[in-house]
Amino acid sequence: MEAVPVAEECSVDNPVIVANNLAKIYKMGKVEVHALVDVSLQINRGEVISIMGPSGSGKSTLMNILGCLDLPSKGEYILDGEPVSTLNDDQLASIRNRKVGFVFQSFNLLTRSTALTNVELPLRYAGISSGRKMIAQEALEAVGLGPRIHHKPSELSGGQQQRVAIARALVNKPAILMADEPTGNLDSKVGQEIMDLLLNLNKESGTTLIIVTHDPEIAAQTQRVIKLRDGLVEIS
Repeated sequence: MEAVPVAEECSVDNPVIVANNLAKIYKMGKVEVHALVDVSLQINRGEVISIMGPSGSGKSTLMNILGCLDLPSKGEYILDGEPVSTLNDDQLASIRNRKVGFVFQSFNLLTRSTALTNVELPLRYAGISSGRKMIAQEALEAVGLGPRIHHKPSELSGGQQQRVAIARALVNKPAILMADEPTGNLDSKVGQEIMDLLLNLNKESGTTLIIVTHDPEIAAQTQRVIKLRDGLVEIS
């Protein structure tokens, strides 16, 4: 299988993500579970990164912190120049909506809404009213779904639903796009088409792409692999 080459030129020493000594501790009664242990990493603007590791390695915890879905117990996290580690819930939601786009394995689309309405949602949350439909339509056209913008998820294939999810994730022009097992519910051919789309969008827009995956073939198409085990990170 021939992979689409990723952009080789990313901004050196121009980090969009800086994480210093991150730790995440969950308390279960009297027991402390250390999901992340002293994690430090830097991701430059425009990079394509994959995160890999076995179940319980800390992948989801790291993704949640980098995606501003959760805060670290300790350490410093700076996203696109903004300190995140000490934000309250409302501030965290605001930076998440402005800076991060999410693509999930299960698509997470509103089943009774059209592709266009699904893609409009982040714009609605951001308080954008003028030209919202046009912006959403352009995002759908960018992922090859221009003729199907008025179709509901049940009228779309799995690959088409994931394209809607990608358009929705990118419509606010986020600093980073986080894809959690984006090809997991797709067959290998359609999965590779989605991967090719993500890589091409990265090349065209320069949006930093972070992919959580169990698939070594997917990880091999990224520029760098972050491997986790027992809450510890190894960057290759």
